[in-house]
Amino acid sequence: MSHSDDPEAIRPIEIRGRPFVAGNSGRKRGSKNRTTLVAESLLEGETEELVRTAVAIAKAGDVVMLKFLLGRIFPKERSVRVELPPTDGDFDAVATMEAILVAATAGQILPSEASGLASIVAAYARTAEITEFGERLEKIENQIGALKSHGESTPRFEK
Repeated sequence: MSHSDDPEAIRPIEIRGRPFVAGNSGRKRGSKNRTTLVAESLLEGETEELVRTAVAIAKAGDVVMLKFLLGRIFPKERSVRVELPPTDGDFDAVATMEAILVAATAGQILPSEASGLASIVAAYARTAEITEFGERLEKIENQIGALKSHGESTPRFEK
């Protein structure tokens, strides 16, 4: 039997991720897969005992279990309080970044928290700069428009 006569070789190739016919997208959004349903049925009524056992193992000195439990109990992020210069009026990004740096080096906030705050300040500074640039451009365009309406020629700018 040659390779071309093999019925297995003629089968169309199924594309991964596209197992459903048109109009059938699979499970409904939010529904659980079979593995999750089986796990939930096996653990039904056992969760309290499992948590008590995990706590006992952590108390007995198992550092991995302790980290696991603490990671689930405490939030990943915390609210950070840093005294920053006011943002009303003329925004000074350098002074604000300096306040964040001082707070980080003094141990008031974590370096990762300082990085997050610095990103926010940088985004704010870019936004303020773009806004200011837009206002300046509009002012120049208005001045040129006023010159044209008075019959004056457009000023030539030297390079």
